[in-house]
Amino acid sequence: MKELAIVDEKIFEVENLAFTYPKNKVEALRDVSFSVRKGEVFGILGPSGAGKSTTQKILIRLLKDYRGHVRYRGKDLRAYNDSFYEDIGVGFELPVHFSKLTAVENMDFFKRLYQRHIDYDALLARVGLAEDKERLVGELSKGMKVRLNFVRALLNDPQVLFLDEPTNGLDPANARIIKDLVQEFKEKGGTVILSTHLMNDVEELCDRVAFITQGVIREISTPRELKIRHGKREVRVEYHENNCTNEKTFPLDKIGENPEFLDILKNRSVETIHSGETSLDEIFIKVTGEEISHE
Repeated sequence: MKELAIVDEKIFEVENLAFTYPKNKVEALRDVSFSVRKGEVFGILGPSGAGKSTTQKILIRLLKDYRGHVRYRGKDLRAYNDSFYEDIGVGFELPVHFSKLTAVENMDFFKRLYQRHIDYDALLARVGLAEDKERLVGELSKGMKVRLNFVRALLNDPQVLFLDEPTNGLDPANARIIKDLVQEFKEKGGTVILSTHLMNDVEELCDRVAFITQGVIREISTPRELKIRHGKREVRVEYHENNCTNEKTFPLDKIGENPEFLDILKNRSVETIHSGETSLDEIFIKVTGEEISHE
């Protein structure tokens, strides 16, 4: 992920947030607190049913009967009227389209809901939908609908973008286009709140991540800090000697002074060198206690 300066301006401030769905005795969220800064990509990660969607629905004002405090640009979220929606773009996992309208007709319909809009033709071309924009949405593939959903989220030129699984179901080439567009949105000063099970997307895009499970935030940090904290300070070397591959692990501290390590580098045919850095998938399981579902 390209490092960019993040302005120390709070876009969202969440304090002691709690929420319980009607007819449900178990709280969906309990004492959740975090902030999102201007110009950052903030990931909300966790297993299914952990509270990710509930948190996002509160932040976009779909759920209002919450306890605690949510401030948007320093002002209580409840104090905003519908003009708040001019500021945000929402691309949740299930695409929202009218299947009996064409892609262009869908964009024209949603465009009328906002005062400000972008040149969606250029964006449709960017995501590879220029030749299909006159087709009925019901005829489009799942991947096409996902890309169209992303265009719709950017239709009103938002300042804050809410994304849920934005590359799920896309081939690597189209996923790359979406991730590039997210990065460009950030570079222009936009703020992104992202939820996904694809840890490669998290590592590539997110400045900070919050792990949530059973309605409680377990940890908030940068991907780099998480990998250092949960990894092992060691180096594993695989080298070829006497017609076979050998493996040796060394402590990372003062490794430049380790005679055996230096001897292998100088006098053996080194095949691979690996640090003890753990993956975000492993950290996800460790922090939340659950396997990642890619469905």
